[in-house]
Amino acid sequence: MQLRNSSSRYGLVSIVMHWGVALAVFGLFGLGLWMVGLDYYSSWRHTAPELHKGIGLTVLALMLLRVLWRFLSPPPPAPANHGTLTRIAAKVGHLLLYVGLFSVLIAGYLISTADGAGIPVFGLFEVPALISGLPDQADIAGLVHLYLAWGLVVFAVLHGLAALKHHFIDRDATLTRMLGRKA
Repeated sequence: MQLRNSSSRYGLVSIVMHWGVALAVFGLFGLGLWMVGLDYYSSWRHTAPELHKGIGLTVLALMLLRVLWRFLSPPPPAPANHGTLTRIAAKVGHLLLYVGLFSVLIAGYLISTADGAGIPVFGLFEVPALISGLPDQADIAGLVHLYLAWGLVVFAVLHGLAALKHHFIDRDATLTRMLGRKA
């Protein structure tokens, strides 16, 4: 399989980034829901949030690389059987997924840096707190993070269902291309 995207399918780099981010988003969502319910005496009370932050910042870096990669290796064009409305819906849907994901990640960053401290990433390095001390920063960013995370996960499920619809009902190459197969 080629690394770069071609006119008929996605390359390995795009596929790994797509499925890696998808897995991380759902994992972070589950971890986030679980960790907010931990009590004071749980051994995971400090470990789970640190893991959540480290993975979140890794996803942020991966998403920045993913945007750069879209310019270096543009995605294949939509299948020929997609009408104008389907093409517009796909572009708008992908844009919303990208904007939603970046917004969730930035809100998470604002929660974590509200007190002015940087964010350690798996004990390897620390991301500095560039923005802190805003009025009610942690609370407002926390609400934004929560609601956007729910919206992102619901929209990602709809995105997956649309891919399944294209595969099983329309019988086109939308899904197979993201699995690395030729159209």
